[in-house]
Amino acid sequence: MTDIIARIEGAAGRITLNRPEVLNALTYDMCLEIESLLDLWETDPNVVIIILDAAGERAFCAGGDITVMYETAKAGDFEYGRKFWTDEYRLNAKLATSPKPIISFLHGFTMGGGVGLGCHVPHRVVCENSQIAMPECGIGLVPDVGGSLLLARAPGRFGEYLGTTTSRMGAADAIYVGFADFYIPRDHWPAVIKSLCNTGKTDAINIASIDPGPAPLLAIEAEVIEFFQGEYFGDILINLKRAGGEFAAQTLKKISLASPLAMAATIEMIHRVRGLDDIKPALEMEYRFTYRAAEQGDFIEGIRALVIDKDKAPKWQHSLTDSLLPAASAMLRPLGVHSLDLTET
Repeated sequence: MTDIIARIEGAAGRITLNRPEVLNALTYDMCLEIESLLDLWETDPNVVIIILDAAGERAFCAGGDITVMYETAKAGDFEYGRKFWTDEYRLNAKLATSPKPIISFLHGFTMGGGVGLGCHVPHRVVCENSQIAMPECGIGLVPDVGGSLLLARAPGRFGEYLGTTTSRMGAADAIYVGFADFYIPRDHWPAVIKSLCNTGKTDAINIASIDPGPAPLLAIEAEVIEFFQGEYFGDILINLKRAGGEFAAQTLKKISLASPLAMAATIEMIHRVRGLDDIKPALEMEYRFTYRAAEQGDFIEGIRALVIDKDKAPKWQHSLTDSLLPAASAMLRPLGVHSLDLTET
């Protein structure tokens, strides 16, 4: 069984992720195959639009398949992960800048690498069971695959909040924050996709979309703006610790689970890329951290604790009481000759 089902139906090039048993986790080979399809269809006059969706009921894509990355890094081979991220980021950039309209259908879990696949395209559809998140800080990474740019564009300080707490967004929240565009009930998707294939036009999405209702995040908007307005991660921690109250207590509980180094770097990244229109500088900033993540950061320990041993007791390098800015800044220093190169090899 192939991990990707690719075909041309009518005017549409269709890519369906096909690993439902592992929540359509994205492998290195899948990245390369999707990129090849984009390159092929970009110059094919028979392909007017491109549709991304996924098999199964539980997920569009719950993230990258990081098992091999962990195993190689654990053995001291850091180049595999760096190559994976380089090629994945090139795919993210191509999806964000494709000359052909791309429509993604984001059911169930869309997290990490799934966000990189489905949330940079111009037409992003969610449904009643959509759950979108950037959970990387929980495994010692930072929101990457262009996620730092999406978070930086979120209203108010929701980017900082979602990036550090790794909170999940339902359909209404995802649309409000800017990770999705349209809410269409899942049982309407086949008819919408059929119309897209028949016409090569995106009108069917607008016609079928309905109001998802108010975004639950609006209920905490004032607190998020008040407590996450600090210049540095340490400022946010001070705000929360001084505040008291249920919101501050619940937020500190979430933050206590993630890598302090990754969260501090996440705040730095979001602030540095805020205001950018181009995904490429954001990817380059993210790569500074991911290049160093296994060798110098908390990545290996995070994967061990959350994915391999599943003891959920990671031993992070730093604590929340440490002065985190110097370490975070060091992880985001320019890489010189090792800087991200998005040209194909």
